[in-house]
Amino acid sequence: MFTGIIEGIGTVTAYMRQGAEGRVEIDGGPLAAGLRLGDSIAVDGACLTVSVLAGERFTADLSVETLQRTTLGRLRAGSRVNLERPLRLEDRLGGHLVTGHIDAVGRIAARTPEGAGERLRVRYPQALARLLAPKGSVAVDGISLTVAALTTTMMDFALIPYTIRQTTLAEKRPGAPVNLEADLVGKYVARLAGGSSQADRPEGVTMAKLREYGFA
Repeated sequence: MFTGIIEGIGTVTAYMRQGAEGRVEIDGGPLAAGLRLGDSIAVDGACLTVSVLAGERFTADLSVETLQRTTLGRLRAGSRVNLERPLRLEDRLGGHLVTGHIDAVGRIAARTPEGAGERLRVRYPQALARLLAPKGSVAVDGISLTVAALTTTMMDFALIPYTIRQTTLAEKRPGAPVNLEADLVGKYVARLAGGSSQADRPEGVTMAKLREYGFA
């Protein structure tokens, strides 16, 4: 589990494809010093497992699922990536609950100056629409952001200067793909409230069910 508060920026030092799978080696700087073999780490929002450690560098395997559902298949040597270690139970939850399981890949549609920061507009796939809400939380390349405005195809975020400086968003231009993860709690609420098929509606939320559990 992560929070979407980026701890540092790493640099890809090697990227290897092995058929439909792959491996990535990342220089994590001082942040990597606290890692152990088998640890989880979020790389641009995608949860990976540390399989090799060498000083400030770590290696992680990229499964077929990861390469199909995230932007990590586009990494190359020299690419810079957002890094976050897992949340500890005694830590403050500064962002929101993030699993590191990417829901979809969106694209940056526009960036415009806004005060001391910027307005970031991201185009998202229609399948994600039911999991989004104005003022809700979304992880964009692993960064916990608040939805400032929402349409049927776009969502806007207000970026403060600190977020721009401390993440790879400073380098992303219109057209760039980004990993998107909707709010974890919102996913369960959407499923309980009723999905698009009977399989998505195990029981649904009804007044009878709310009364049974003392909510009405």
